[in-house]
Amino acid sequence: MQFFSKYLPALLFFIFLIVAWEEVVNILKINSQILPSPSAIFAAYSDHVLSLMPHIGQTMLETIIGLGLAIVLGVSFAIVLRLSARIRQALYPLLIASQTIPIIALAPLLLIWFGFTLLPKIIVVTLFCFFPIAVAFFDGMEKISPQFIKLLQSMGATRLQILYLAEMPGALPSFFSGLRIAAAYSVTGAIVGEYVGGYQGLGIYMQNAAHSYAVTLVFVTIVIASLLSLLLFAAVAVLEKIFVPWNTATKSK
Repeated sequence: MQFFSKYLPALLFFIFLIVAWEEVVNILKINSQILPSPSAIFAAYSDHVLSLMPHIGQTMLETIIGLGLAIVLGVSFAIVLRLSARIRQALYPLLIASQTIPIIALAPLLLIWFGFTLLPKIIVVTLFCFFPIAVAFFDGMEKISPQFIKLLQSMGATRLQILYLAEMPGALPSFFSGLRIAAAYSVTGAIVGEYVGGYQGLGIYMQNAAHSYAVTLVFVTIVIASLLSLLLFAAVAVLEKIFVPWNTATKSK
């Protein structure tokens, strides 16, 4: 019941937008090649669902592998920064500066280096997701109370024990905040990688539809990509409730 009361306003507003969109297209008689109605988009999805499934599967494969790799690398990088002040001073500014490089500009280079394989798309997804995960997890460890760390030290805890027993568990709420952002970006990263070059995936399907002036199918692809992002976002929220129940309980109050 609490779930419905929390998300009911957003659901009602979403329904209002869909109905308004449908009515505006019908009243103004807008050509579907310019702006298709929601009903036309749903009809196009129903007609092409079988041909879409391999592309959805390819994009999800790239997304899940890339996101998983970003989690491993992001967490590992954050731990290294936390353990070594010198490495932190050397690499943290570079981590921030790396975000000034447009990832879409790197995608063609990855295609040249690794060819039309799965690897370039996975790397693009990883690059999209790595930064929010690494920064969020590192910042979470930085926020651990110094008094708590001193208490553990007085009890004879080693540096690695403090990291494992205090800093990493305490950083989980921040980690999941970064992971939610990364999950929302991950599907976009996969599509960007496919758009630059590939043989299958939602990015390829969207590109082919655009070249064929099948605007309705372009909207179908956009809707599917959005739903996949929401699905991943929801999955992260469920994992957060499982692994950080105290944090989700605090949010619900």
